[in-house]
Amino acid sequence: MIANQEHVKKLIPQKAPFVMVDTLLSYTEESLKSSFTITKNNLFVDKNIFVESGIIEHMAQSVALHTGYQFFLMHKEAPTGYIGSIKNVEISRFPKTGEVLETTISILQEFMGITLVEIEVKIENEWIAKGQMKTVLAK
Repeated sequence: MIANQEHVKKLIPQKAPFVMVDTLLSYTEESLKSSFTITKNNLFVDKNIFVESGIIEHMAQSVALHTGYQFFLMHKEAPTGYIGSIKNVEISRFPKTGEVLETTISILQEFMGITLVEIEVKIENEWIAKGQMKTVLAK
């Protein structure tokens, strides 16, 4: 587990105020679990609700955190990546400020810098969002 936010920020290409992950809870080559506490001053909070674009950005940054930690283990700098596609996203409810998102990504396929993942976001074991995302590393 990496709860030091400064260390987590070094593992992803995004910079404040656009950081949407704050803890790496667990990591394997095929998966990662991250968390994020929603604060009132977050860019994606509207009337104390974390909106859809924030949830999707959190999902993408969880994927970036997996890649960044993978590169960290190889003693390399975290690469920049792009969202290639997003599909089958379902959101059952929008989180409120103060709630903690716990997100699990599972690598379905990885080939030549293109990664396909399944993502599930929960709050206290209640799923609130899920979907698939394809990301591409910048060359």
